[in-house]
Amino acid sequence: MKVDFEDASTLPGRRPVAFRRSTAPLALATVAGVLWPPLWLTLLVWKPTTWFRGVDTDWRLLVLAVGAIAVPAILWQLRREHARTGRPGTRLGVVWRFMFYGGLLAVGLQALLALVISVLGWVTSADPGQALGFTETALLLFGVGGLPLAAVVGVSYALWAGLCAAFLAVEERPTAKVRPGVLQRP
Repeated sequence: MKVDFEDASTLPGRRPVAFRRSTAPLALATVAGVLWPPLWLTLLVWKPTTWFRGVDTDWRLLVLAVGAIAVPAILWQLRREHARTGRPGTRLGVVWRFMFYGGLLAVGLQALLALVISVLGWVTSADPGQALGFTETALLLFGVGGLPLAAVVGVSYALWAGLCAAFLAVEERPTAKVRPGVLQRP
């Protein structure tokens, strides 16, 4: 099979798409997008030691909870944007939007976590010096150290969810063939 790469529209994922009208493919794309394989496979192999105990909750459960909220929200936002502007117009566009929004959400939530832990350190510290030390440690560990890891996990999760959405929630839109002379004015 010979593939012609002279035109950008012939590359994989560049054909025009539209969101499916029925809700079953959207629901299937949402469920498949939430069930990121590395997450549920590790939950099956290594059981969480803490299910829901505040700050000590297993991070995989937190990621699953965020994904259960974020994947349908991003899919709903993309469907609304597509109805309004026609964008994203390709499968590749759907995947890129998921990766952008997912990575942005992961980094934002990690930064928020670092700030919340810093504030909790202020409340529990005995004096201002201890509060400053706790803030420095929390921002270094959860901010500087945690942001790259959160970005990698968020973009990876969003890539999976975007691929699920691109292949389950959208379908190729038929394109009209250009026939010279058909629509000419007299």
